[in-house]
Amino acid sequence: MDSSSSSSYRPHMVLFPFMAKGHTIPMLHLACLLLRRRIAVTFFTTPANRPFISQYLDGTGASIVDLPFPQQVAGVPAGVESTDKLPCMSLLVPFAKATELLQPHLERELQNLPPFICMVSDGFFPWTLHSASKFGVPRLVFYAMNSYAMTMTTLVILNRLPLGSESDNEPFTVPRLPWIKLTKNDFEPSFWDANAPIRDFAAETIKSTLQSYGLLLNSFPEVDSLFLDYWNREIGAPKAWCVGPFCLAEPPRVEAQPHEKPTWVRWLDQKLDQGIQVLYVAFGSQADISAEQLQEIATGLEESRANFLWALRKNESDIRGGFEERVKDRGMVVREWVDQREILSHEAVQGFLSHCGWNSVLESICAAVPILAWPMMAEQPLNATLVVEQIKVGLRVETTDGSVRGFVKKEQLEKMVRELMEAEKGEELRKEVKKFAEAARRAVEEGGSSWQMLNLLIDEICEKRGYVDAKTTGEHERVTLKITPSHEH
Repeated sequence: MDSSSSSSYRPHMVLFPFMAKGHTIPMLHLACLLLRRRIAVTFFTTPANRPFISQYLDGTGASIVDLPFPQQVAGVPAGVESTDKLPCMSLLVPFAKATELLQPHLERELQNLPPFICMVSDGFFPWTLHSASKFGVPRLVFYAMNSYAMTMTTLVILNRLPLGSESDNEPFTVPRLPWIKLTKNDFEPSFWDANAPIRDFAAETIKSTLQSYGLLLNSFPEVDSLFLDYWNREIGAPKAWCVGPFCLAEPPRVEAQPHEKPTWVRWLDQKLDQGIQVLYVAFGSQADISAEQLQEIATGLEESRANFLWALRKNESDIRGGFEERVKDRGMVVREWVDQREILSHEAVQGFLSHCGWNSVLESICAAVPILAWPMMAEQPLNATLVVEQIKVGLRVETTDGSVRGFVKKEQLEKMVRELMEAEKGEELRKEVKKFAEAARRAVEEGGSSWQMLNLLIDEICEKRGYVDAKTTGEHERVTLKITPSHEH
């Protein structure tokens, strides 16, 4: 590429998210942020995922390129191209490893693209480091994580922690952060099996991340500054950049007419008119919740006397014993797609019983809604620790054995719901989370911390690639991205 033509050159970036809604949605938001800065965007996906991508990128000027998802791969059911279609999450690693077969197709398509200055690749695609190197462009790694979870996971792998024979609930510390206490239960159980595929896969993703140019985090410095600084000071490479929350990239929504609103929004409107606070309940689309645990949740919500909106997945068991009929005046159960951000932003919603997927946490913080944290899988226990112990915008559910992954009885859930929704502690949390909501809004506004950090990153890459006149100095045009995230993160 000839830098002499830089004055007329529009920088071009390639984006490639992992095939999971919780990874894809924030990268769609990132595409929006880049398009506003007059960065051309090519978005890679697979045929089955294209309709979802097209729904949001059509009309934005972004290009979408399909890569054929490999078929007849051991451990991956035929026709499955996204994690929400997997019958169980134990197939995640075979699914992720299957994407390695996309490499020749990706490189063939990259060869046919106009020149691009970098590749933004999901961390679950470690093999894309070789593709980026082959084309001589920097690889920016994106994880749907915050810097706390990213740092803790990396330190555990690099330092082969814990060093002793700690039990699942026995605390251990990490280098130079002696006040941080982790347990084995903060990670997936299979993570500690030296022969488990997840351990090797995690090590592979970390290794490729450390060899990449930069680490993009969907967070903002006011939440993540301590661990962002630790990463950049102690780990050093690649440099981490907090450039979120991406969910605030969505333009303000036009309020629908009453007859156009979904039934659950009209129900929330009624609660607001009555001056009643509502607890929103959702656990994402990936965690497996037993029928016994679902029944305890239902009974705990019923006996808490709280008003609640519960977004259940279609594949979850019906609650027994006439539960929905008994709570119909103060509880609503929804078994279809819901717009989670719309629900959290509703003035009636004053608490969120959540699995602590990072997208959900960010949406809750941005809506100034405190969290009752019930982590269930992946890095969610680390997210819950950040929410409850580090930034103090939530409470944690109590389990029967006191462990992170223990069973929750109805009495324990009832107690914590009351504490969040009725007690003085809940009011304190609402005041605290409001401060972070305002900080998040300021971070993404022109001149804000995340706004500046993303511009600095773009400028640095443009200069590295020889396009010193193509630097971005601000948001040049408004691009509308029609993102409506569901509770299935």
